Formats: sequence, structure tokens, C-alpha cells
Amino acid sequence: MKKLLLIVSLIWITSCNEEEEVSDYTGNQVTYDLIQSSDFPIQGTATFRERRDSNIELLIELTGTEGEIEHPAHLHYGDVSTSDAEVAKLLLPVRGTSGKSVTIFNRLNDETLITYNDMLTFDGHIKVHLDGGANKSTILASGNIGSAYTKNPSTGRKDVSDCKME
Repeated sequence: MKKLLLIVSLIWITSCNEEEEVSDYTGNQVTYDLIQSSDFPIQGTATFRERRDSNIELLIELTGTEGEIEHPAHLHYGDVSTSDAEVAKLLLPVRGTSGKSVTIFNRLNDETLITYNDMLTFDGHIKVHLDGGANKSTILASGNIGSAYTKNPSTGRKDVSDCKME
């Protein structure tokens, strides 16, 4: 009995001394819908997560993608109906095989610093394109974020305009 009590005590002491694993994230996150924006049945979500290192992680998850193609993705200024909307941030492409893209950033293309809290009020939208070549004007999925979402949360395909990709 004494041996069992000693073993249990040692396990308890050891477990108390182990460092707790610290997450890379603060727990703050927001998710926006990305709606089908062409004849292709592709839609999904864009999730912004605040990281402890002051960066933002943007996870795009789409359903309906396939193959080895990489779909260009952009964060734009204005809502999805803004004609020739300027690119605020080039995002890593969405892989067709997984339907996912993860971009970690804290600056926009013009080097402006941006925080997670700034993203909550950012007047913008996300567009994911079929490809970067001949079909670059085909927008597979799109959605408003931040204050653009607050003003117009659900837009239909008819409201999605072409974007300025250069």
C-alpha cells in the first residue's frame, strides 16, 4: 500500500511540474461565408484567427474543388460589388486537392500594418479565382468581410464584380 501511495505521489508531482502547452492563438476568431460566384459549385468559409505573435491567420476552406490546380485568392478593398476593387493582400492560393489555403500576415500589400482588431472593421472582401491564366476573371467563391459584411452580409452571384488583380 505504501508503494502504491508513493507511486501515485510521484506521478502527481511529475504531472504538476510539466509545462502546459501554450497555443499559438489568442482564441479570437471570426468566420465569413464565401458564396458560390460562378457556375462551378464551389463555396466555403474564410476564418480569421488572432495569433499570439500579433499576426493574423486566414484559413480559407472551400468545398467542391479538385485536382492539382491552385486557385489564386485575394483580399480586396470594398465589398464584392466594387468594380475593379484594388487588392489589399495577395493570399496563398487555394489548393484544389484540399480546398484549403492558410495565409499568415500582419501587413497589407502596401506595407500597412494590420491587426486582428483592424480586420474586424476592414471594409473588404475575398475572392477566389479559377486560375491565374486565361480563366482569371472566373471567380469561384467570394464574400464580404469586416464592415463590408456588416453592411451587406449575403450577396448573390449577380452582385460580384470583376476585380483588379494587378
